[in-house]
Amino acid sequence: MLNLTAAGLFSGLFDSATTTVISVGNFMLCVAAALVLGLILAFAYMFRTRYTKSFVATVAMLPAVVCVVIMMVNGNIGAGVAVAGVFSLVRFRSVPGTAKEIGIIFVAMGAGLICGMGYLAYAALFTVVMSLVLVIYNGLDFGTRRNAQLYKTLRITIPEDLDYTSVFDDIFETYTSECELAQVKTTNMGSLFRLTYDLTLKDPDKEKEMIDKLRVRNGNLEITVSKQVTINTEL
Repeated sequence: MLNLTAAGLFSGLFDSATTTVISVGNFMLCVAAALVLGLILAFAYMFRTRYTKSFVATVAMLPAVVCVVIMMVNGNIGAGVAVAGVFSLVRFRSVPGTAKEIGIIFVAMGAGLICGMGYLAYAALFTVVMSLVLVIYNGLDFGTRRNAQLYKTLRITIPEDLDYTSVFDDIFETYTSECELAQVKTTNMGSLFRLTYDLTLKDPDKEKEMIDKLRVRNGNLEITVSKQVTINTEL
């Protein structure tokens, strides 16, 4: 027979004498703390970062979700294994993100896990420390500013009678530390070739000097130099 009292509504149907039941007050306290910590992480991620509304909303809610899952597992090894399997399925059916997105998801899950175990002060300390680190790294453009100037994509058009296999080797050897021919494409009814190179410049300040020498070599046809795009699935 079902127990319809206030205490009975929040007890499990399969609870036993050895099961530890979480009180409603403690449950709400942990969930509220996880939601606040999720908001802190979401605002920290948004600082000087491109983001979508759906992603930051997910980051804000994720600690509370993990917190509830951990509280419901409550020492049950079988339930814990089942939860781990569910999270694995969700991960493999989702679109891979950037390293930064995956990192903030792990941080949010960590904060939720600590909340679910009942260590609210540790969860708050962990969230504040990681948020400050994230804000500082974003503010300093840690590890990106110099690299963005070094890695370039070069698109150059040459006439069909010019052998593209080695025509620019001496120029690339002078101005780049790495050079890879990524694509060859014919254009203008086959009378021109459009080559795409991935370059790592030795000195970003000499980019114009390199372009001037390439213009002499390709007959002053079109040359485009742009920031090298990093594939989102790469970490």
